[in-house]
Amino acid sequence: MGVVEGKASRPGSKRTGVPAWARKSSLVLIIAATALAAFGTTTQTWLTVHLDPNQLGQAVNSQDGLQVQGSKAATTVTALALVALAGGLAAAIAGRIARWVIAVIIVLASAGIVTAAVTVMADPLAAAQGSIAAATGITGSSVQVSVSVFPALAVVAGILLGLSALLIIPAGRHWKTRTKYDAAAAGTAGAADGPADEIDSWDRLSRGDDPT
Repeated sequence: MGVVEGKASRPGSKRTGVPAWARKSSLVLIIAATALAAFGTTTQTWLTVHLDPNQLGQAVNSQDGLQVQGSKAATTVTALALVALAGGLAAAIAGRIARWVIAVIIVLASAGIVTAAVTVMADPLAAAQGSIAAATGITGSSVQVSVSVFPALAVVAGILLGLSALLIIPAGRHWKTRTKYDAAAAGTAGAADGPADEIDSWDRLSRGDDPT
């Protein structure tokens, strides 16, 4: 008599069936990475203002020109990137309705990042006027302003951030809510379905239930 051997299934070896793009850890990591990328661009030079050496003063190198960081050229990008970062982290523990709200907030933040960066590229002189006035005390002067690659990188990061946020809605269907209230509810349901031990019986008595 032949014996058919099979592989015994181990607890925890069952596949969850969650697509790779819908995994909570992966999506939250992508949102955090793109938000940090947008934030990181603002720490770099976005604009270089070429002024007359007599206007630049001693504090500015006349050869390199006046360097304007993204945090000064587009202040909203820094704030919106931090908002998106906080939203992405919050989405990992949020419920279904809260995830919708968070997704909308991140999409709006990403749209603001793209708009601000495009505005700087479209009119770099206007974006640099504040820095020019602070360095030289002169406003409205006709100068040359060159734009670095970092505003364009901010646009790319903002677009990827918005697309990642849109994935929260369909991906959230595969996520399990991890809150203390859900854990308590799951524990109560499990105790009701299975046999009650002494600890369960005592807990149910403390809530006014009769386990018998």
